[in-house]
Amino acid sequence: MIYKLLSRLGIEVWKDIPEYEGLYQVSNLGNVKSLKYRKSNQIKYLQSNAKRKSVCLYKNKVPKKTSIAVWMAIAFLNFKPKRYLKVVDHIDNNPTNDKLYNLQVISHRENISKDITNKVGYTGVRKNGKKWNAKIDVNNKRIYLGTYETPLEASEAYQQELNKINNE
Repeated sequence: MIYKLLSRLGIEVWKDIPEYEGLYQVSNLGNVKSLKYRKSNQIKYLQSNAKRKSVCLYKNKVPKKTSIAVWMAIAFLNFKPKRYLKVVDHIDNNPTNDKLYNLQVISHRENISKDITNKVGYTGVRKNGKKWNAKIDVNNKRIYLGTYETPLEASEAYQQELNKINNE
């Protein structure tokens, strides 16, 4: 996408935020501005405990507080927030880097498993004596995927099952 490339080059492009057209715009560099107030159109950022930058936008005197990354994904990536089905992810895991090139829309499962590993170094893999077990949790149920000779084989079984789940 051209907007991602432009954000990598530091070239700022502004777009209206859907449902807030004519009121607010967000840029591919992670800035938000008000179109209503001309003197100081820069919006005051709110910092959450997770160090994510958020803004509170108003429409008909009703406030809506959301992270800048989500506002950007809505405007530039056609993201439609659906609780835990799809989420906005910071590719470099830095929640303060809200440049468009650093954002992607992925499933919640992908987001929680992409960077978490156990002592073995693989998600869903546990040592069982001299062998390795692979397990995955789906809808609060644990599914046993088998016993393998190496942790890499167990991890591959986990990844195959994860791909099946994500493609359903």
